[in-house]
Amino acid sequence: MVGPGITRDRAMELLNMYLPQENLRRHCIASEAVMRRLANRMNADPDTWGLAGLLHDLDYNETKDDMARHGLITASILEEEGVSGEIIEAIKAHNSEYTGFLRRHPIDFALTAGETMTGLIVAVTLVYPDKKITSVRPRSIVKRIKEKGFARGVSREKILLCTKIGMEIDEFASLCLEAMTSVSSTLGLA
Repeated sequence: MVGPGITRDRAMELLNMYLPQENLRRHCIASEAVMRRLANRMNADPDTWGLAGLLHDLDYNETKDDMARHGLITASILEEEGVSGEIIEAIKAHNSEYTGFLRRHPIDFALTAGETMTGLIVAVTLVYPDKKITSVRPRSIVKRIKEKGFARGVSREKILLCTKIGMEIDEFASLCLEAMTSVSSTLGLA
C-alpha cells in the first residue's frame, strides 16, 4: 500500500467544491470517522480508509438522478488528483448495485456497510427528544435495524455487509456509534 495519494486538506477542498450542502458534507465526515475506526479495527491504514469515507459521495449532486454513474464520476475526479486505486475501487464498489463494480476487498465492504450505517444512526438520533448522539445506545440501533418501517431508505442488506469484514452487527453498531460520537459537534448532533 502506498497510502491515500491525497491529503485530508485537499480532500476537504474537493468536498466543499462538489458538495455545497452541509447535510451531504456531514454524511461524508461521519463516514470518514467510521472508516477510520474500522481501519484501526482491521489493522488497515486509517488515512486511506478514512479518505475513502470522506470522498465516497463527491459526485452525488451530479449523479443523484443517474445512479449508474454514482461513484464513477468521483473515480474520474480522484484519478486526476492521483488518489490511490484502493480508494477509487472502494468508491466505485460502494454503489455496485448500479455500477457493476464488485466488492472484493475489506475496504469495499467496510465503506458500503459503514456509510449506510451512518444514515441509520442519524435517523435513530433524530427520534430522541434531545437529538443528541450521546443519548443513543448500540442496542437501540440494532433494534431499529430490525424495524423495516424505520428509516426505510436505509438498506439493511448493506449494513449487514459488516459480516464480510468479520464483525457481528452488535459490535459494528457500537463501533460506528463511537466513531460518530467523536465528531458529533461537526455533525450537528452534540
